[in-house]
Amino acid sequence: MQMLETNSAAEEPIIRRVRHDLKRRMLAVAAVERITPNMMRIVLTGDDLADFPSAAPDDHVKLFVPDGEGTAMRDYTPRRFDRAALTLTLDFALHEAGPATSWALSAKPGDQLQIGGPRGSAILSDKIRHLVLIGDETALPAIGRRIEEAGADCEITAIVAVTDAAERQSFESPARLDLRWVYRDAAQADVAEPLLDAVGDLALKAESFVWIAAEAQVARSLRAHFLDRLGHDRGWVKAAGYWKKGVADGHEKFED
Repeated sequence: MQMLETNSAAEEPIIRRVRHDLKRRMLAVAAVERITPNMMRIVLTGDDLADFPSAAPDDHVKLFVPDGEGTAMRDYTPRRFDRAALTLTLDFALHEAGPATSWALSAKPGDQLQIGGPRGSAILSDKIRHLVLIGDETALPAIGRRIEEAGADCEITAIVAVTDAAERQSFESPARLDLRWVYRDAAQADVAEPLLDAVGDLALKAESFVWIAAEAQVARSLRAHFLDRLGHDRGWVKAAGYWKKGVADGHEKFED
């Protein structure tokens, strides 16, 4: 196993938290694209985006979608935001057929969608020079945006679990990128071992910032690996459960 460099002298990374005014926006579907067999990309547009804030790649907006009994709310990551063009891009991982997935599968140009947020942004210091991004399909929008928005002086190691090679995506970035794919069956998306095996020989520096997002139990296990097994500083690890198996709209943040 790769040994971790001591991080006793590492300064805490600066994470600036910004609150945004909560606002609902009514948008229209501009384009729909199936970018992989199990990932749908939908571009939204509308004048309401003129003051839309999205300062961090792992921001979340709330989607208001029909669920048969009324309206359901689901969290999604802004994959890309173009203020000049007034477009907001969202990627939908087509796994369990919940209300948001059902809406995405039937969406067509001209359809309307109401969104809320983001409530806030957690902005990483640009002084972080090594990013370790670990996640599953639901984390790919945030991972892809983080990669594409990174500067040339940043080194990124990204490890992503998907079902097979057809789900791989490509990203353009000036950063030095080491992108690794882990294949596992969709039915095993709540099993941590495939990603734990993939990070077992990962080389970390004292100033490596580790970002994790996956099914809640998987994210918890990965966080424990870096904090408890490797002894990485808690200030340099951010983990979240983007979903929980068997729980509608389930998610979890891990805070000390």
